[in-house]
Amino acid sequence: MQANTLYFGDNLQVLREHFPDQCVDLVYLDPPFNSKRNFNMVFGDIAGAGDTAQLKAFGDTWTFAGAAAEYNEVTESGRPEGKLVETLREVFGRTPLVAYLSIMALRLRELHRVLKPTGSLYLHCDPTASHYLKMLLDAVFGAENIVNEVVWKRSYGHGDSRRSMGRSHDVILLYAKGKEYTLNRFYHGHDPAYVQSFFRHTDERGLYKLENLTSPNPRPNLTYAYRGYPPPAKGWRVNLEKMQELDADGRLHFPVKAGGRIMRKVYLHELGGQPMTDIWSDIRLLSAHDAERLGFPTQKPLALLERIIAASSNEGDLVLDPFCGCGTAVVAAQKLGRRWCGIDYTSLAVTLIRQRLSDHYPEVFPTPGQVPVIGLPQDVAGARLLAAEDKYH
Repeated sequence: MQANTLYFGDNLQVLREHFPDQCVDLVYLDPPFNSKRNFNMVFGDIAGAGDTAQLKAFGDTWTFAGAAAEYNEVTESGRPEGKLVETLREVFGRTPLVAYLSIMALRLRELHRVLKPTGSLYLHCDPTASHYLKMLLDAVFGAENIVNEVVWKRSYGHGDSRRSMGRSHDVILLYAKGKEYTLNRFYHGHDPAYVQSFFRHTDERGLYKLENLTSPNPRPNLTYAYRGYPPPAKGWRVNLEKMQELDADGRLHFPVKAGGRIMRKVYLHELGGQPMTDIWSDIRLLSAHDAERLGFPTQKPLALLERIIAASSNEGDLVLDPFCGCGTAVVAAQKLGRRWCGIDYTSLAVTLIRQRLSDHYPEVFPTPGQVPVIGLPQDVAGARLLAAEDKYH
């Protein structure tokens, strides 16, 4: 395994050939969702409506016949995930769903293998197959090792939904390999409605709200007048010395009326935000006009990957994205001082990621060609071998 490197090829083969046991601190994967779309819709955009052969080459990936080898391997292993996939075939038959889960089961097994005992995995999916993937993760990681099911509200509801409620969220399943795993505290951005409702005052320091200094319980020892203002009936929350400190620092709000109540100033810019929860509604989906948008159909916001990587890894840790697509995870990892590896099956994705890394970090990668890639043909003979395997590369 070589850090800060892209790997070109089938991630199952790459993981088995290049990644030793327990070498990765954090895995993020955003695999195809089995949502009756082709394996990689970027090829649809490039090929155009006329090139049905190229589209079919990727659409066939999720047929049961196309995944027969994976199904046989996973079910013959005798492991829990194999028994689960076999049971699902008995229930649903030889469907694309069972093909998809067979393919995912083998890859989740390898990702569990390469994770360190302190590592964790985020699997990003939509509700189409999230419940089946959760069962697979329970089988591979152990049901006791789920940390969170995160709901990412990626957009507002769409008015064109007539037969269902507007679908506006993805699911991110977080599993740890063991009991000791990294989880760094983070804060959500403030709800604009909350800011508008409470932060109604401003001074030279900035926007602030007023916080009550009245004690919730009777405190005779904290019952004192201050600068001519009478104490609350139950006394203050702070002693006289603390009150004087707040006053000297300009953090007291004095009422106009003599009988009014002194309040504490709480500045918006000094608050970290709302403590972390498993509902993420403060990171919006990229729009067509966002500067970071690359035209990749399933591209995720950089802010989303930064949150995941910052929450579940530390500087110098190794982050792996085995379905790296347009490379948002590796770009975020580079930005946050992590080591990284990305794997993708298409030369288009690898080319795009190399350019993106060079654009973002020219001091590290002055040209796209200086982003290391393992598995990409370097000469005509290699290109011919690749064409013989899959001419659409």
